[in-house]
Formats: sequence, C-alpha cells, structure tokens
Amino acid sequence: MMKIIRKPEDVFNELVEQIKSIILTSRIKVRAVVNDELLQSYWNIGKQIIEKDQEGNLRAEYGTKLLIKLSRQLTKELGKGFSRSNLQNMRNFYTTYQKCQTLSGKLSWSHYCELISLEDTDKRSFYEKETINSNWSVRELQRQMNTSLYERLLLSDGKANKEMVLKLSREGQILETATDVIKDPYVFEFLGIPESKPILEKDLEEKLIRHIEDFLLELGKGFMFVGSQQRITLGNKHNYVDMVFYNKILKAYVLIDLKTRKLNHTDVGQINAYLNYYKTEINEETDNAPIGIILCTSKDEIEAEYALGGLSNQVFASSYVLYLPDKEMLLQQVKDVLNDDAERNQP
Repeated sequence: MMKIIRKPEDVFNELVEQIKSIILTSRIKVRAVVNDELLQSYWNIGKQIIEKDQEGNLRAEYGTKLLIKLSRQLTKELGKGFSRSNLQNMRNFYTTYQKCQTLSGKLSWSHYCELISLEDTDKRSFYEKETINSNWSVRELQRQMNTSLYERLLLSDGKANKEMVLKLSREGQILETATDVIKDPYVFEFLGIPESKPILEKDLEEKLIRHIEDFLLELGKGFMFVGSQQRITLGNKHNYVDMVFYNKILKAYVLIDLKTRKLNHTDVGQINAYLNYYKTEINEETDNAPIGIILCTSKDEIEAEYALGGLSNQVFASSYVLYLPDKEMLLQQVKDVLNDDAERNQP
C-alpha cells in the first residue's frame, strides 16, 4: 500500500487549526466558569446588603446612604464595578432570584440587569426563557422588551388567557403551528422612518433588506432570508413576491407581501395564489405547507375575518408600526382580554 506523503504546509495548517480549536474551546469553558462565579458573587453581595440593611434600619433613606457609602469604599479598595447603581442591581438581583440555584449560566450579568427591571414574574420568566432559547444578546433582549414582545404575542390571535400566560412564562415561545409565528403588530422602529412620513412599498422593502438582521429578529425564531422579489410565473404573466423566508423550525416557506396602506380583501387572493404556486412548484417533500403574511398599516377586523376565512392555505394579515408601541396601552389591552376571559369562565 502506497504511503501518501503530505505537504509540509498542509501539516502546518492542520496543526494551526487543531491548536486554535483547543484554545477556543478552552476560552469558552473559562468564560462560562468566570460568568458563573461572577453571578454567584453578585448574588451573595446582594444577599449581604439586604441582611445588613434589615439589621440596621428598614427606612429607605438608610438603604440609600448605605449604598452610597459602600460604593465609595469598595471602589477605593477594589476598583471599578461597584457604582451605586450596580450595587442596587446586586441588591435587586438577590430579591428577585432568592434561590441561587435558579440562575442560568447561559445568561450574563448584563442580561440579568435587564431582567430584574421587570416586576411581573410571568413576563420576566418569558424573557428569560426566550433569551436562553434564542441566544439573544443583551441588545436583542433590550429591543424585544422595548417593543413589548410578550404583550404582542399574547394579543396576536386575540385569545389571551391565563393558560397562554403560564405557557409563555414556563416555556417561552414554542413554534408548533403557523399561528405561533405571527405577531400583531410588527414593530419596525429600527428603520428610523418618521411615523407621519409616507413611504412607497418598494422603499419599505429596500429598507427592510438593508436592516435584514433586525428584521429577522423581529420575525422571530427559525427564520432564514431566501430573497426579495421572487418571481412567480402564472400563465404568461410574471408576478413577484416581495420577500420570501424559510422557517427551519416549522419547515415551511414564509411569503411576505408588503402594503403601505390598509388591508384590502383583494390582497388575500393575490398571496393565496402565490402560496398555491409554492406548494405545487417549490416545496420539497419534506416541506410543510407555505405560510403567507400580509403586512399592512392597518386592517378592518371584520373585513379581515371574512377575507381570510375558509382558505385552505395559511394566510395571515398583520399590521406594522414604525415606532415603539405604547406599553401602557398594550398592557391595558392584555388586562382587558384576560378580565373578559375570567368573566366568561366564572360559574
């Protein structure tokens, strides 16, 4: 058997890759250990502050003075990282997560600083699960909180109830059906378009493509961008789907039709034809039925109900906004829906 003589440069390159792999794997392990130790240290510091605070005086002004004095002394002796606000975060960290075992090493201190700002336990649990499940950076977590993802998911199909609240808090967002990927409204604040400025559909599409990473984050888990203006030939006429994505979790193409106006019932017929084409011409045997989403500035609920009803394809109409939603308004809407649900279920 003839022995293969390898080139010296190939041997060298292989050695470099092996060493890089060892170092990078080691660094990941070290970061994980350091992160765990940091979280436990900050949790213990918060515990000590609470215990000494309660031992001395329960008045709020005493706690404030304690943190100011503590910050100065620790900064003097240990350096940065002990500002009054950071010590306050450590204090809140302990009061929010009173069992150290519940902390996740998959989240950083910066993640927890965002999470402890949420007073609602179910909401905080949802964002915690989603950050872990979707591997959100701190910036991505901040955006999802600022755009009220939790409330939008609860309101998306108009059926918010206590079971939905508990499911989201226990598991995060689980994608099982097409309905699970839909939000209403979608928030495109990352485009920087003034609310009052009119925009053409072509320009909206171009801006979404330029900000595709932000758009994918807004769409949610499992989305991959396939392309824009994807041609569909029906008869002798060429048609174009504004944006096409593929969701690897649902194993389905997602076709998006952009409208810079209110939903019209004729829009539904158009995207329904596109879905039939994809189902017949594009889908592989392993693909599930494609999903169609019409993104519009607004919709009449009754017209949308009749236009979308009775279709064999999965077609949804959602509105989008170009600014951060009013959190108080969304919170009130969720409360109203939950209250209505509770009244209906009363004996």
